[in-house]
Amino acid sequence: MSWQATTTWKSSDDPAFIAKMQKVLALYDTPPESGRVICADELGPLNLQPHKGRTWRPHRRPRRLRATCHRDDGVRHLLGAMDLATGRLYHRIRRRKRWKEFLTFLKALRARWPGERLYVICDNYSPHKHAEVRTWARSNEVELVYLPTYGSWLNWIESEFAALRYFALNGTDHRSHEEQNAAIAANVRWHNQHAASKVSFAASSPIRSWTRYPTKVA
Repeated sequence: MSWQATTTWKSSDDPAFIAKMQKVLALYDTPPESGRVICADELGPLNLQPHKGRTWRPHRRPRRLRATCHRDDGVRHLLGAMDLATGRLYHRIRRRKRWKEFLTFLKALRARWPGERLYVICDNYSPHKHAEVRTWARSNEVELVYLPTYGSWLNWIESEFAALRYFALNGTDHRSHEEQNAAIAANVRWHNQHAASKVSFAASSPIRSWTRYPTKVA
């Protein structure tokens, strides 16, 4: 017997799951010499509320967080991208996450690396597939590489978002979005100062031997 945590899994009904997964893994394994692979996604909503978490504290002096169900001053959304060649993160925080915000973010990424074709890995969220986003991408050397349905775990930036939540949000009680945004920005700066190129995504994972999507995932 062993003590185990319980997790959830949402099976994909995408008939092209294997082909899409292999395309993403190929970009991770062998980035095109004339291009740059970027992982993009949204994080949020970012509420102003106490976030439970763990931290070092003096013995017998636990930190108490207020209990509240209020969501003051609305929410914010983080649009993030990670450059696999350097491991660096880039982000914007906006009030909404429509196709317009996503397109503006893509334009900022495009301006950062002129002359290189961008391969932007993203999920199937509808703003990512908006007609104007696709049209602009085709005209500006940006290829949108969509993940399989319910396959967001293939997006490398997800692990960085998990770290950002742990270090910038968990155990906090920010009273303004400016304060919360500053904490996020500080974490991104620290990450970028220690960043390194990303290699070997799920190198020993069973997913690399899949020839069909399993009906039950262990």
